[in-house]
Amino acid sequence: MLGALTAPFAICLVAALATAGVILRPFAWPEFVWAIAGAALLVALGLLPAEAALAGALRGGDVYLFLAGMMLLAELARLEGLFDWVAARAASGARGSASRLFALVFAVGTAVTALLSNDATAVVLTPAVAAVARAARAGNALPYLYACAFIANAASFVLPISNPANLVLYGKHMPPLLEWLPRYGLASALSIGATFIALRWSQRHALRELLPLNIERPALSTGGRTAALGIALVSVALLAASAFDLQLGLPTFLAGAGTTALILVRERRSPARLLRGISWGVLPLVAGLFVLVEALDRIGAAGALAARLAGLERDWPSLAPWIAGFVLGFGSNAVNNLPAGLLAGRIAEMAQVGEPVRAALLIGVDLGPNLSVTGSLATILWLAALRREGFAVGTWTFLRLGAIVMPPALLLAIAGSLLTG
Repeated sequence: MLGALTAPFAICLVAALATAGVILRPFAWPEFVWAIAGAALLVALGLLPAEAALAGALRGGDVYLFLAGMMLLAELARLEGLFDWVAARAASGARGSASRLFALVFAVGTAVTALLSNDATAVVLTPAVAAVARAARAGNALPYLYACAFIANAASFVLPISNPANLVLYGKHMPPLLEWLPRYGLASALSIGATFIALRWSQRHALRELLPLNIERPALSTGGRTAALGIALVSVALLAASAFDLQLGLPTFLAGAGTTALILVRERRSPARLLRGISWGVLPLVAGLFVLVEALDRIGAAGALAARLAGLERDWPSLAPWIAGFVLGFGSNAVNNLPAGLLAGRIAEMAQVGEPVRAALLIGVDLGPNLSVTGSLATILWLAALRREGFAVGTWTFLRLGAIVMPPALLLAIAGSLLTG
């Protein structure tokens, strides 16, 4: 067993190596392998007791249920042809304009993120947009797929339910909906607008092509209509859960599992094909990340950072929101925004920060991950969806694009929160 003096350094080293593995994916191994390997190594080396590792993993229970429900609905909708149906109508609505199709995808992504969460945009919308690009016979589908990834984070603080990280950061002190809207309304509008402008400019050359006007429109099956109804019910359930200050995971899972069971029973089909199509590796990835944060918390990282944040707010009250928001925004890309939000929530509670700083922290943990592919769980889910659809986006390719899109949106969003706060 490692000595007490070396344990903090060893924990930080293991966490850093595991995070690097998630980001770089050596040997093309899935992201979850590296997160789980890091968590297992902490326990094997005696750096983290097994019961503490289990407690850390269990902190994500509501998130696991939420993701499982969303992934069930997304795969069900894909198999029932709902995505192809949506795709054909979106492609027809573009009327031959690639720029119009891009704007349409961005608008739909904003609505899905706001009402169903950013993870739903990654899981549900990305396959549909891939189908849109195929239906429209676009020469380059990536601009429309990028729109899914970036709006998933840019619109993720429109409502409390728009990002699980919001619930993680605020914990039991989530503002009521009628307080949330004026507090984050301007910030959300600036975030969405800046993201659209920067992303549209970066893709301007690819969006000059002309798309075909004659798009075949397939009929929507009964199963497809049922899947669409299930997605609508999830939206209603999430809004209701938010209004009554309930956790979101169980309602989402029940809606997804119930819709799936209804279709499978009615059509007398085996669930095997559906279950094989789901990217289940996302769940152990999230669990591994939560364990890594638990280890960092146990060596006093939260207490030390809380003391620094409290001192910053005391000595530099006008600069504190900017510094906190930007540090967390960029830092979330190192450890993923869900565990970063969990740690930031503990730090904010311990430091007893004011609302301007807390709002900046929330914007940082929601919007900052637009810098890299591992910044948010939504972007990791987006990558998994891309691979299933036959597309690939490299780490450095996304980073170069994120460096253009994310910083101005983060700057404007924090400014908006300070103006309305």
